[in-house]
Amino acid sequence: MERFDVVIIGAGAAGMMCALEAGRRSRRVLLVDHNISAGDKIRISGGGRCNFTNMHIEGAAYLSQNPKFALSALKRFSQWDFIDRLAAHGIKWHEKTLGQLFCDGSARRIVDMLLADMAVAGVVLRLGVKAASVRREGDGFMLNVGGNVLRTSSLVVATGGMSIPKMGASGFGYDIARQFGLALVETQPGLVPLTFDAATLADLKPLAGLSCNAAVSCNGARFEEGLLFTHRGLSGPSILQISSYWRQGDAISVDLMPGGDGLAFLRAAKQERGRQSPARVLAEILPRRLAQLVARAVPEGRNMADLSDAELAALTSALKDWRLIPSGSEGYRTAEVTLGGVSTGDLSSKTMQARAVPGLYFIGEVVDVTGWLGGYNFQWAWSSGWAAGQVA
Repeated sequence: MERFDVVIIGAGAAGMMCALEAGRRSRRVLLVDHNISAGDKIRISGGGRCNFTNMHIEGAAYLSQNPKFALSALKRFSQWDFIDRLAAHGIKWHEKTLGQLFCDGSARRIVDMLLADMAVAGVVLRLGVKAASVRREGDGFMLNVGGNVLRTSSLVVATGGMSIPKMGASGFGYDIARQFGLALVETQPGLVPLTFDAATLADLKPLAGLSCNAAVSCNGARFEEGLLFTHRGLSGPSILQISSYWRQGDAISVDLMPGGDGLAFLRAAKQERGRQSPARVLAEILPRRLAQLVARAVPEGRNMADLSDAELAALTSALKDWRLIPSGSEGYRTAEVTLGGVSTGDLSSKTMQARAVPGLYFIGEVVDVTGWLGGYNFQWAWSSGWAAGQVA
């Protein structure tokens, strides 16, 4: 029987960070994953350049039943700490919009960095092997991994969530949490495109491929970023962001002229370009096909000069407060993250250890902490993995 000080299940961002940190403390560490390669989500993130963190990490960017839970780990291992590690390995990066940081080169550089640091720290990495069972024994744990029985003092669950099952996502981490009596917050896809019923799609499908800037709101959240029309419904950064706040049956509000006074714009057009159609006027600020759709808020064949105050108000509402009710989302198949997971109420925010089960830790996406689009979820993985790695 092999014995380890720490066994970590899941060789993603959080698992690798935890492994190398524990290894640096001279702990005998085993990191296992049922996939045949480590860091798969890192490699595909950001179009292959990995949006590895954000310049503006803050608690407000994280969704959880306890919004303050993530703060301890995020402050003790911050975005600046991770940036320093990239610098030590000569990995160049650049900032895009809204503080999003990407590698100049391939995301593979970050995976290689983590693998190299783990090797130096003496971490044992086994890929393509499945953890089939876990049980408590004495003050440690017994595991069946790839048909072999292992014993460990500390067990860290870094199995991720349900998003992108074709990459091996599963609910195994949640099963372990249930086995040891930890509460779970209901899960659902997050950062995911939204879909619509047939009637709404009849209006949206002709716009497929079109994109524009928009502010999308739902349940008190508002994001101003790109919006993309697809054959299935709506996508783009603003939609992915709001999907984490949307719940079945809720309406979303789309502002197609964010930061602008729509009524003042339309009143000026009525005065100055009264002979023009509403669609032509709207095409000054919107893509033509979208302008035609918005113009359907007023009777066809009317010019701007013909519109009453009530019709101007209706056109303004269509422009600034376009209400849509999604029928659902594209699901875990395309979701970037999983909302919900292991309840933070059962974990220490400082160590990620289960309060009632000494030696058992949960880190990364498996926990009920979900960040905004733009590097926030990777930073949670680095920070939570680092926190557990200091004590496991």
